[in-house]
Amino acid sequence: MTGHHPSFGNPALIAVTRHASGARIAALGRGIGLAGVILPLALIGLVKFTRLEVEALRPLITATPWLAWLYPVFGEGGAAALLGVVEIATAVLLTLSIWSPKAGLAGGALATLTFATTVSIMLAAPIWEDATGGFPWINATGQFLLKDVALLGISLAVVGDSLSRLSAGDGAEPDTTV
Repeated sequence: MTGHHPSFGNPALIAVTRHASGARIAALGRGIGLAGVILPLALIGLVKFTRLEVEALRPLITATPWLAWLYPVFGEGGAAALLGVVEIATAVLLTLSIWSPKAGLAGGALATLTFATTVSIMLAAPIWEDATGGFPWINATGQFLLKDVALLGISLAVVGDSLSRLSAGDGAEPDTTV
């Protein structure tokens, strides 16, 4: 039977597929995905208030013309603090999205804006490792920013789920279909 079952004989996968529906597995995946957005936003948001992070942001912000205005307006520390406040507020809203589709819509929109912005930095900042020949060898900056593509996708899914819940009536259960 090992060649005919989708788990290919793995006892753990056989147990999961026998006892968990696709909807439950999808809901678990959505929960883990949401946690995977909330945790970095909250933790990295807190770090924005440290001198180390202020200095780490400098090359990213100065290399990105559409972000460089932050320094003349807020200063380096103020720009980092602003980003930190937005990231922490977004994490709180995304956490509340479990119970409130309105919070989910606001948090998902802020997260989408945040990650669209960080992904866009890859268009301006050097992300290819010159020492190993450039493309496709990605450097540390590229590695840091590339994960935000997935976080952007999850953020958009939160927006869509929240809109669906709002149209179904405030407080409706999240959509469990994939």
